[in-house]
Amino acid sequence: MRIIRLLVLFSFNLLILHVDVFPVFAKAPTTPKILFTSSRDGNREIYIMNPDGSEQIRLTDHPGNDLNAVWSPTGEQILFISDRDGKRDLYLMNPDGSNIRRYFEKERKRSFTLRDDPTWSPDGKQIAYTRINWDKDIYAIHITNLEEQEENFLANGRYPAWSPDGAEIAYTPLEDGKITLIDVRTGAQKRILPRKELGGQLMPSWSVSGGKLTFAWNNNPLPPDLKQEDGLPEGWADKRTIYIVNRDGTGLQQLVDEAGPMARRPELSPDGEEVLYTQEIKERDQIFKVDVRSGVRTQLTHISWNSGGDWFDPVYALPVVPQPELLTTTWGEVKKR
Repeated sequence: MRIIRLLVLFSFNLLILHVDVFPVFAKAPTTPKILFTSSRDGNREIYIMNPDGSEQIRLTDHPGNDLNAVWSPTGEQILFISDRDGKRDLYLMNPDGSNIRRYFEKERKRSFTLRDDPTWSPDGKQIAYTRINWDKDIYAIHITNLEEQEENFLANGRYPAWSPDGAEIAYTPLEDGKITLIDVRTGAQKRILPRKELGGQLMPSWSVSGGKLTFAWNNNPLPPDLKQEDGLPEGWADKRTIYIVNRDGTGLQQLVDEAGPMARRPELSPDGEEVLYTQEIKERDQIFKVDVRSGVRTQLTHISWNSGGDWFDPVYALPVVPQPELLTTTWGEVKKR
């Protein structure tokens, strides 16, 4: 009996003194925050900052590269990519950078598989990502349940972005590079823009309402007589920039002009009023944000190389509760059919 009481007391003290060990006790930010990647400390690490660029704080500290961090819907966990075990894979941590753990078990035999481009389901129960076989140059979107860790193929392509209603994932297919919405339950697909538009539409990001998407795109055709051995025309690659469009494909708007190096990695703010993006300035990548209505842009980072960005605002945090109407709660049933 005394042993049992001691064990109970030990467990209680562990909870009090080391709550960061258990993700269920992780605390979400109480004010808006942005996750981003920076190499200011010698290699790529995950940082956090305020939406105005202030209070930039490092969350990870490892010789490996940590990047592409995304908030869980409630802000209680962070999913990111790291090569700290030898190759890029999915990792989780608490909002303060504690309790870092690899999501998938480390493969015992040599594998050519990498994982990248993570995105959360809106109920926080699943994640989608790009599974890359670099030996065969295969890029494919997969989905996994957080508890089961079973990988389920969805489509060939990359840059998945889960819609806020849970019904679709926006991604870039390999065959034509045109952003496509795929119904995760039925597999039905539809392109955002008309088929006549050029490919190369990359890195989609949703507004919280699900009514708009932003993406990176070079809307300039290559010369029809261009030969592969000629390479790209001078300056053509730098014309990739940031666009926003309604979910139904209407209202296409260019947010950043084509002057200067390419702009990429757009991310809509939770209120839909601003877009983060990465662009080179003075030979180093930096993070900017642009006001969707006014077009005014603000540089948020200034030292070393910085990229990416993922917003969290507690005002727009999604509750993690069972929602039968969402795909994320029916995926297991679909697999059984």
